[in-house]
Order: sequence, then structure tokens, then C-alpha cells
Amino acid sequence: MAGENQTQVTEFLLLTFSRGQPFLFALFLAIYLATLLGNAAILALVSLDPRLRSPMYFFLSHLSCLDICYSSVTVPKVLANALRPRATISYGGCLAQMFFLMGCAGAECALLAVMAYDRYVAICQPLRYAQAMGWGLCAAAAAGCWLWGMLDSAVHTLLASRLSFCGTARLQHIFCDVPPLLRVACSDTRPSEVALHAASIFVGLSPFLLVIGSYLRILATILGMPVATSRHKAFSTCSAHLLVVTLYFVTANLNYNRPSAGYSPAADTLVSALYCIVTPMLNPLIYSLRNQEVRGALRKAVRGWGGRG
Repeated sequence: MAGENQTQVTEFLLLTFSRGQPFLFALFLAIYLATLLGNAAILALVSLDPRLRSPMYFFLSHLSCLDICYSSVTVPKVLANALRPRATISYGGCLAQMFFLMGCAGAECALLAVMAYDRYVAICQPLRYAQAMGWGLCAAAAAGCWLWGMLDSAVHTLLASRLSFCGTARLQHIFCDVPPLLRVACSDTRPSEVALHAASIFVGLSPFLLVIGSYLRILATILGMPVATSRHKAFSTCSAHLLVVTLYFVTANLNYNRPSAGYSPAADTLVSALYCIVTPMLNPLIYSLRNQEVRGALRKAVRGWGGRG
């Protein structure tokens, strides 16, 4: 099954880090700390403030949890390699990193679609909101998003574990993901490629179309509102989610569907960094800056902590 030049690799060499790079270490450390702080603040506010105990913020807390997981899967290893003269990751560590990375990716795609549906029901069908978005249904939807992502990731990881590599496996990347692994494999990659394209449709494109459909209905409803203040409040509530969706799906699509003819390792690394390192940092900033209830809860928490001091 394998040719004589194929070997069982024990580690991958990450060529993006050609030598120790303190600047990249400082940059990624700042991004990681901001991600942890921002998303942890969202989780704390949703847990402590009674005004944020609604389905919208329940799903937002799951998004924050996903973003923390996203960054923690990749950034600590990136930080370690940024200071090493030879950046590597073990074979098992590579598969584990890829599994959790793609699991978070699939779960977030589904969660963003659920959040769009929540906004659609709240704005377009407010009278049936309590029934349509009951807590039991919300919990089941959130659990389903996590399970959907992990099942999709298990398929990709299983197929990747069956790949063979020739000589020293060199990845033109800063972490392990399916596309860079497929480029250096010397065995048949067609099953992984088919699975990746199928996932792009069912895990990526389908939730995106659901989001677009929801927001087209929301836009039509908002434009039909008679009071300008109501339109402004609805736009303010939904614009944050729409901005998150745009950032996430565009960078995810570029990450997994780049044409092979235009492949550039530097561009690929930049897109991947935006997709799973920078976007998790931006999500809590976007929600806190564009959402009046979150800003109010944050001011209340700050005043409370200041009063205790």
C-alpha cells in the first residue's frame, strides 16, 4: 500500500517559523490574552446579570466558549514555536489539534445559524418567540451544534490519520489543518478532498444560506416598521451578529476553498490566522461595542467592583 519512500512520521516541521521570532510571540500573546479576557467577560456578564438571561445571550455565551476553545487549540503551540529555532509539532499532537480546530469550526457555523434564527423569530414573529425559543429547545440546539462540529471533525481526522508522508513532513503553516496536510501527503488524498468539499457545502455553505435567508426576512420586517426608533434598535441588535457572520464565513471559505493555482503559503497562513485566531478576539469586542444591553451590564459590573474597592 505504501511505497518504499513513505515513512511513518513522528513529527511535522512548521516552515512558517524559520527561526525564533519574539515579535510574533508578543503579537500572538497579546491577541490570545485579549481573546481570553473578552470572551471570559461575556461569559461572566451573561451568568451574573439577570437582564442577559435570554436565548440570545445564552447562545452568545456558547459562542464565547467556542472562541476560547478555538484560540486555546492553536495559539499556545504557536507561542511555543515562535521562540524556538525549530518549530515542530508531534504527529499525535497535529491530529489532536486538527480535530479540535475543525470541531470548533463546525460547531460555530451551526451556532451562528441558530443565532440568526433566534433573531429572526424575535423580530419577525415576536408573539411566538417564547414558545419557539423555549429553554429546552435552546439547550438542545446548543448541544446539537457542539455534537455536529465534533462528528464532522471526527471524519476529517480519521481520514487524515490514514495519510502517508514521504521523508520529513514539512508544513507551510503555523498549525495543523487539513489543507496543509493534504499538500504534503504522498498517498491518495481524494477521500479527504471529497470530505472537505462535502463539509464546505453541508457544514459551511448551508448554515451561511440559513443566515442570509434569516436576515433577508429580518431586513424586510425592519423596513416595514412604522417607528424609526424601533428600526434603529432592531438594526443595532442584528448588525453585530451580521458582522461576526461576515467575518467568520468569508475567512473560513477562503481557508478551506482556496484555488490550488493561486496557492501562496504566506497568504494561506494569514487567512488561517484571521479565521481562527483574530476573529475569536473580535467577537466580544463587536458585541460589547454594538449591543446596548451588554454595555449596560458591563458598566453595572464595573461600578459594582469599584464600589467594593
